[in-house]
Amino acid sequence: MRQQPTIFFLFVTLISFAQNQGDWKKSAFTFTPEILVGLTMEANDGFPETKLQKQLILNFGRYHNNNPQQWAQRLKAPKTGLSLGITDFGNRDSLGIAISAMPFIEFKAFGSEKWSVLTGMGASYFTKKFNEETNPQNQAVTTDITWAFRMYLYYQFLSTKDLDWRLGLGYSHHSNGHTRLLNQGYNSFLVSLSADIKNPLGRAGITSHEKFPEYQKSVYSYIAVRGGLGQNVFALAFNDKRNVYTIAGEYGRVYNNTFKIGLGFYYRFYQHYYDYINGNESLVQAGREFDYFKGNPWYYASNLGITVHGEIFLNHVGIDLQLGYNLHKPAYKLEWRINEGWDNTPREIPKSWVLGELDGSYKKKHRISSRLGLKYYLIGMEQAPKNNFYVGAHLNANLGQADFTELSLGYVYSFNHRAQN
Repeated sequence: MRQQPTIFFLFVTLISFAQNQGDWKKSAFTFTPEILVGLTMEANDGFPETKLQKQLILNFGRYHNNNPQQWAQRLKAPKTGLSLGITDFGNRDSLGIAISAMPFIEFKAFGSEKWSVLTGMGASYFTKKFNEETNPQNQAVTTDITWAFRMYLYYQFLSTKDLDWRLGLGYSHHSNGHTRLLNQGYNSFLVSLSADIKNPLGRAGITSHEKFPEYQKSVYSYIAVRGGLGQNVFALAFNDKRNVYTIAGEYGRVYNNTFKIGLGFYYRFYQHYYDYINGNESLVQAGREFDYFKGNPWYYASNLGITVHGEIFLNHVGIDLQLGYNLHKPAYKLEWRINEGWDNTPREIPKSWVLGELDGSYKKKHRISSRLGLKYYLIGMEQAPKNNFYVGAHLNANLGQADFTELSLGYVYSFNHRAQN
C-alpha cells in the first residue's frame, strides 16, 4: 500500500469539501504570494553545508466573514485554503528542492485584526534524497514524498485598499512518517514577507437581506470507534514496510457543533515486532535480552493505551489531535535497543555490540504517544447527525518522533443535544 501519494491526494480533496453550501459563494477569495528565507537545521552529523534557505509559496484561500455556518462564526471567521510552494534548502546538489501542497487554516491571534496564526499539513515531493553511494551525508529524507507541516505567526504592518502586507515568523518540517529509514527529517526556521491580495468582494459582512443565524450554545455526548491500517519500518536492517493494525474507541462531548473533546483507548498490533520475534532474530534468541518474547509473540507485539482527544470541526473536515499514554508497549524497548546504539546496527547483532541505553528520553517516548491528522465526515458536522462515518489520514508519533503513517475508517454515534446555560 503506497500511503503517502494516497494521503497527498486525500488532503487536497478534503479541504475542497470543507464547505458545500450556498453561503460558500459569499466568502471572499484571497491570493497571497509569500517569500520566505531562513535556516535549514542540521539533520545529522556531517550534514552538508547549507546557505540561506529560500521558499516561494502561493496561498489560495477564502475568508469566512460571510459564512453563516456555526463553525465559521465560533472560530471568528478564519481563512482556509491551499498552499503551493517550492523550497531551496541552500544546497541543491545534496538537498535538492521540495515542491509542497498543504491545506491550511489561519486564525486571528491575540484578539487583534493585525495578528494571525497559520497552520498547514500536507505533503512534499523531493528532487534529492539519501543515497548510500551518491548522497550519503544527507540523512534527512529517504523517500520521494514526505509529510509536510508548517506553523507561522503573522503581523499585518501595512494595509491598503488592495493589499495587506505581512511579516511572518515560523517553523517548517518535512519527514516521511517512519515509512523508510533514514528519516531524520528537515526542520527549518524562517521569516516571511507576504502580500494578501484582496478580491473585489473584500472582507465586508453580508450586504444582502440575509442575516447570520443566532446560534445557541449546545453540547451533546458521543461514542466513536475506528479501525486503522498504518505502515512503518523497524530498523535499517529491516527497512521494508510492514502494517500496523489499530482498533480504538472513545467517549466524549461536542460543543457548539465545532469543538470535540473525548477520552478513549487504542489497541495496536505491529507486524514488524511480531515478525522479529516469530523469526527468532538476534535479540530474541536463547540467552539474549528479549528471549522471553518468544513465549507469546502476539502479546509482545501489541500496544495498548489510553487517550485524550481534541478536534475542531469545519463542517465535513475535522482537524484532529490526540495525546496518549502507553500502558503496554513492550517491544518498543527492543526497537530502541536496536536503533539508538551504534549506527547501522546489523541484522545479526554481536553480543559485544553497543545497544541503545534505556535513558530518560526512552522512558518518555515509550509512554507518550501522539496522533495528528485530518478527517473527512460523510455528513457535515454542522447538521449534528446522530450517525456518521469518516475517513482519516494521520501521522502517529512517540512524543514527537514519527512512529507510523495511517489511514483509518470510523463511526460516530451522537446522543441527544441539550442547550447550555
